[in-house]
Amino acid sequence: MALSGLEIFKLLPKTNCKDCGVPTCMAFAMKLAQKKADLSECPHASEEAKAALGAASKPPIRLVKIGVGARALEIGNETVMFRHEKTFFHQTAIAIQLKASEDKETLLSKIQEIENYRVDRVGEQLKTDLLFLSQDGAGKDAILELIGLAKEHSTKGIILDSPDKESLKAGLEILKADRSAVFSRKEVSDEDLELVKTFSAVLVITGTSFESLENQAEKARKAGVEDLILNLEASELGRQFQNNTILRRSALKKNFEPFGYPLLTLLKAGDGTDLLGKASVGLCKYASILVLPEYDKAMLYTLLTLRQNIFTDPQKPIQVEPKLYSIGDPSPESPVFLTTNFSLTFFLVSGEIENSGTSAHLVVCDCEGQSVLTAWAAGKFTGDTIAKFIREIKLEEQVKTRKLVIPGFVSQISGDLEEKLPGWEILVGCQEAADIPSFVKNVKLVTG
Repeated sequence: MALSGLEIFKLLPKTNCKDCGVPTCMAFAMKLAQKKADLSECPHASEEAKAALGAASKPPIRLVKIGVGARALEIGNETVMFRHEKTFFHQTAIAIQLKASEDKETLLSKIQEIENYRVDRVGEQLKTDLLFLSQDGAGKDAILELIGLAKEHSTKGIILDSPDKESLKAGLEILKADRSAVFSRKEVSDEDLELVKTFSAVLVITGTSFESLENQAEKARKAGVEDLILNLEASELGRQFQNNTILRRSALKKNFEPFGYPLLTLLKAGDGTDLLGKASVGLCKYASILVLPEYDKAMLYTLLTLRQNIFTDPQKPIQVEPKLYSIGDPSPESPVFLTTNFSLTFFLVSGEIENSGTSAHLVVCDCEGQSVLTAWAAGKFTGDTIAKFIREIKLEEQVKTRKLVIPGFVSQISGDLEEKLPGWEILVGCQEAADIPSFVKNVKLVTG
């Protein structure tokens, strides 16, 4: 039976020592109750507490890290099947497969391009996370050269895919300070387990059935290897979807420990549209790591956008800092626009102002990350709140113009806003951001 935070708190030392990384024992107890932490993170837990809590405090899906320090990639530690139940904590990591059978110049070019690939979208920088390095029939020297290139020219975590134990051991030696992962295509052997233990690596277990995966996970755990990732092979998309759902449900709903690990989906090369569909399903259901067989910028943009949408906390709107922004190179006489601090709204409005070819000031009010109509309906984007914010940022000291363009969707606040801001002329702008260029062209925004 699940214990409450208060029941768990009674078993903790109650010293608030912060050694677990949490400010108080009560806060740590709440994390344990929510299965966001493991009792092992408390170095002062008594044997009584360990016996009483044990599995009850253990997260249903283990948190696994690839890499070290601030750049370490975290996956797993999820507590719900659907994000609306609470939230997803760690987004799906996207890995790009590179094959040692390709020539050095091609591989170096790909590594550098993958490393530098970035997408800026609604205030966030989106990028890939891992390199999946496959020996692909090449010799030991080729895979070691690829590992060396990746280590020298990339900051991303590495998953090694090599059937040759000597090559794998030599590769892990190169990466011994980087906490990489080892991808096993066959049933895990004692030699595999000893190798990952020696180099403190993460082990990706591959199974052809649920039974095979369970047996290998149990074998690894008994050998003292706990940082596991599960890869259950599937011959078709529907089966992959079903497998991942069963594994996730078994961990969360049944607390079945052998399946309580992050999942990996390895995609095979294929038609672009078909591959994109499979990758999208993996993102949605429930791959912690998605391995793409090739580097394709168009596909990546789509997947990164989808990932951002899925893993944005629905309870925390994406927002930008509320303040006065300069769009282009505005002077004190340049026009002034107004919007909310919902990221998507901000980037659409600022982008269309730029597209209009004019420089302007953009007042971004604090509306707790809500869009224009939502903020207005909630009473957070009214004449009173806007006038107060404008006074707080001392707008009149920063600009000489006294014309303020408000979103067309809230034209009804124009009179109230003019009353609250004596000396200002309130202009009702367009409803859609896409119409800003034509609005700027047809309306006189600069005095004189």
